[in-house]
Amino acid sequence: MSEAGSATAPIDRSRKGTDVLSYSPPRKRDEPATGLGRVIRAKAPVRISFVGGGTDFPHWYDSHSGAVLCATINHYARVTLYPRDDNAVRIRSVDLGYMVDYNLRDQPVFDDALGLVRATIARLGGHSGMDLDIRCDAPSGSGLGGSSALTAAVIGAVAEHAGRMLSNYELSELNCLVEREDIKIPGGMQDQYATTFGGFNVIEFEKNRILVNPLRIDPAILNDLEAHLLLCYTGQVRANQGLIVNQIRFFHEGRRTTIDGMQRIYELVFEMKEALLRSRLDTFGELLHESFISKKYMNPEITQGTNVELLYEEARRNGAIGGKLMGAGGGGYLLLYCHTHRQPQVCRALEAMGGQFTNFSFDHAGLQVWRTHCE
Repeated sequence: MSEAGSATAPIDRSRKGTDVLSYSPPRKRDEPATGLGRVIRAKAPVRISFVGGGTDFPHWYDSHSGAVLCATINHYARVTLYPRDDNAVRIRSVDLGYMVDYNLRDQPVFDDALGLVRATIARLGGHSGMDLDIRCDAPSGSGLGGSSALTAAVIGAVAEHAGRMLSNYELSELNCLVEREDIKIPGGMQDQYATTFGGFNVIEFEKNRILVNPLRIDPAILNDLEAHLLLCYTGQVRANQGLIVNQIRFFHEGRRTTIDGMQRIYELVFEMKEALLRSRLDTFGELLHESFISKKYMNPEITQGTNVELLYEEARRNGAIGGKLMGAGGGGYLLLYCHTHRQPQVCRALEAMGGQFTNFSFDHAGLQVWRTHCE
């Protein structure tokens, strides 16, 4: 399984689930002659999006240019695949405590909590069944792209099982097809590419092309940026897709604030990239604040019914320079840029309001797939 795709070549455009009470992997089999092991593992990182989210939606970039500035972090979706000698498929979610089993030859059904996994298996096919263990550090609706990371890890493992050699662009495009066409989850296209390629990227979107541009950032700058960032869980996740549907509707209605907000978000991608490459980190933090304001112009509903505005205002009062809500809105994680000597004060203030801080560091590897003898 290839882990590295060209970063410059653009793409061409059941059964009922059951609660898990006990589980054991399928029986051991003879290992392949290569000695690499039959068990396949994969992991893919989630991402933080600094700016540009919304311009990665096809309704925007089909007629405008879109771009995002994002980076992957050391929170992962993980998959273990145990090959079987029959056509049975068993999927076990460690996070949900939920298991589903069906036959590989059955008509695929995508209407349960593991629909993304089922759809991936249906897309890639395979010569025999499998048992899959899946888990993810980021809950669905958190704004960190956990669903795309999980789908990427499943694609990587199942492709290895099926003997499919795919580039990073092909892996990312397959991820988009599973989420957007098979499961019909509305949303953008950045998460699928971010988790597969990994690292710090500017991803550009046009009608017939998606291009991943890795940024060569001095490690000292990245370490310093990491030291200035805080990631705060707001206490709730996005419960439905209505925010995204309404955001698309605002654009098609020609709302001036939506269109102006999206255009400014696009411009900020390149301004923030320049600030980062030149080590102007406080400027980066100030632009992060502007990106949040522009995001609310794009879709004024992103913070409705949440405590996000109160948390962000309190963070700013206590020393945060900038920040933005991760993902499409409606809760999830709030990213903050703050001088290190002010961080204890910010943390205390937000924790008193129910915020929960999560440690993280940048991840540079993207999707990884390997074989092992260990179950």
